[in-house]
Amino acid sequence: MEKKEFIDALNALVTKEDLLSVGREVKELRTQFEDYLIEATRQFQIAELEAKDKGEEFTQEDWMTPLKEEFYAIYSPFAEKRKTIIAAKRAEEDENLKKKRALINQLKSVVETEENIGAAFSAHKEINEKWKTVGDIPRDKRSEIQQEYSRLLEQFFYNMNIYKEIKDYDFQKNHEAKKEIIEKLKALSKVEKIKEVEAAIKQLQNEWEDIGPTKQELWEEIKNEYWSTVNAIYDRIRAFYDDRREKMQENIEKKKELISEMKSLLAQERNSVKDWNNQTAEVLKLQSDWKSIGFGPKKENDAVWKSFRELCDAFFNEKSDFFKDVQAVYDQVAEKKQQLIQKANQLKDSTDWGPTTKALIDLQKKWKKLGSAGQKHEQKLWKEFRGACDDFFNAKQTYFEEKDKAFEENLKEKQKLIEEISAFELPTDKNTALEALHGFSNRFSAIGFVPTKQKDEIYKAYKEALDKHYSALKMEGEEKEKVMFEARINTIKGSGNAAQLFDKEKQAIRNEISKVKQEIIQFENNLGFFANSKGANALKDQVENNIKAEQEKLNALKAKLKMIPDE
Repeated sequence: MEKKEFIDALNALVTKEDLLSVGREVKELRTQFEDYLIEATRQFQIAELEAKDKGEEFTQEDWMTPLKEEFYAIYSPFAEKRKTIIAAKRAEEDENLKKKRALINQLKSVVETEENIGAAFSAHKEINEKWKTVGDIPRDKRSEIQQEYSRLLEQFFYNMNIYKEIKDYDFQKNHEAKKEIIEKLKALSKVEKIKEVEAAIKQLQNEWEDIGPTKQELWEEIKNEYWSTVNAIYDRIRAFYDDRREKMQENIEKKKELISEMKSLLAQERNSVKDWNNQTAEVLKLQSDWKSIGFGPKKENDAVWKSFRELCDAFFNEKSDFFKDVQAVYDQVAEKKQQLIQKANQLKDSTDWGPTTKALIDLQKKWKKLGSAGQKHEQKLWKEFRGACDDFFNAKQTYFEEKDKAFEENLKEKQKLIEEISAFELPTDKNTALEALHGFSNRFSAIGFVPTKQKDEIYKAYKEALDKHYSALKMEGEEKEKVMFEARINTIKGSGNAAQLFDKEKQAIRNEISKVKQEIIQFENNLGFFANSKGANALKDQVENNIKAEQEKLNALKAKLKMIPDE
C-alpha cells in the first residue's frame, strides 16, 4: 500500500456510519501504517549507507513526519469518538438490562396475580411491545434474561388457558414455524463469522417469541430442542471469544520471545562489516516474523510493539555509527592502495625481471594484507593496480616466450648430459662417486633454461638418472637419508621452477614438524599419568623412549629445513 492509500483507506473507514463495525479494520490499517513507516525508515537508512559507500551526498525529503501527522489527525478523533460510542453503548446496554428486568417483573406479576383474561392479555401485549423496543443488553446476560422471559410467557399462556380458544390449525402452524426457527438455528453451525451468528440468533429468538403457542403435549419436546440448539450456539460463541483471547495472549508471548531474541542479538559483539551484515539479516528476519504474528490485546500489543521498535531503532542507529567509522578506515586503506598503485606503475615498464617480479609480488601481498577499501573504491583501485601488474607480467611472458627459442640449444646440451649420466659407471669409492654426482648437478644447473614445454620432461629424466645412481650408493641410516636429501635439493636446483618446488618442500617439512610436535606433547601428557602410579615404570620408560625418538626426528626435520635454500 502506498502513502496516499493509507490516508484514503482511513478516511473511507472513519466516515462510515457504524464506527463500531470498522474498529478492527482501522486497527489493522494502523498497524500496517506503522510497519510501513518502519520499513520506510529502514530503506532510508540503507539508502543513506549506500550513498555514503559511494561517496555521494545523501539528501531526502522528510515525508514521513507530515504523513504520520496527517494519519493521526484522522485516527485520533476517530479513536476517541469510537471510545465514546462504546462507552455509551455499554451504558445503554446496562440501562436496557434494567428495563428488561423491570418488564420481566411486570410480566411475573401478571402471571401470578392477574385473573382477568382480558386485562391479562392487554398487559401481556403492552409488555411484549415494550420488550421488542428495548435494544441490546450485555452479551453475558442475554441467554439468562431471554430464558426467564420465555419461561414467564410459557407460564402466562398456560395460565390464561388460551389453548382452549386457539384452533388446532393455529397450534400446528405455530409448531411448524417454531420447527423452522430451530432448523435456521441449526443452520448457523455452518456460518463461519461469529458476528453474523450473533446477529442471526438474536433475530431468530425474537421471531421465536413472536410465534404463538403449540399443543401442550408437543411443547416440552420442541422447547427442549430449541433451548438445546440455542445453548449450543451460545457455547460456540463463548468458546470463540475464549479461544480468541487465548490466541491473542499467545501472540503476545510470541512477540515477547522475539523481543528477547532481539535483546540477545543486541548484546552480541559486532566488530566487522560481515558481523553487521549477518546480524542485519537476523534483525530483518525477526521483523518479518513479527509481522506474521497476529494481534494481541490492545494495551499489551502497544507495549510490546513499543519495546520491539525501540530495540530495532537502537540496532540500526548503532549500525549507522559503525559504518561511519568503517568508512573512515576504508578511506585510509584507499589512500595506502593508491600509493601501491603508484609504485606498481613505476615498476611496470622494468625489464629487470627477477627483482621486479619479486617487488610486484610483495606489492600484491601488501595489497591483500590491507583488506578492502570499501565498495565505493575497491573495484576501481583494483582494476588500476591489476592493470599495472598485468602490463609487467604480460611483457615478461612475451619476453620469455621469445627467449624460449634460444633455449633449444640448452635442451640439446641437457639431453646429452642426461645420456652421459645414465651411461656413467658409478665408482666403488663412495666419496668419489658423490663428487662425480655433484659435478653432474652443477653442470646441469649451469646449462640454463630450456623451452617451457620440455621443462618438466627434461627435469624428470635428469632426476631419474641421478636418483638411480644415488640409490646404488652403499649407505644406510642417517647418512643415506642425509645424502639422498642433499641429492634431492641439488636435483631441484636444476629444475625450471626451483623456487616453487623448494616452497612445496619446505611446507611439507613444516607440516611434518607440526605433527611431530603434537606427538611429543601427547607423549608428555601421557607421561604425567605414570607419575604417581605404582608398577608403571615399564610403560613410563617406553613413553620416555618414544619422546626421545620423536625429538631426534624433530631435530632431523629442522636440519633438513635449514638445508633448503631461499630462492
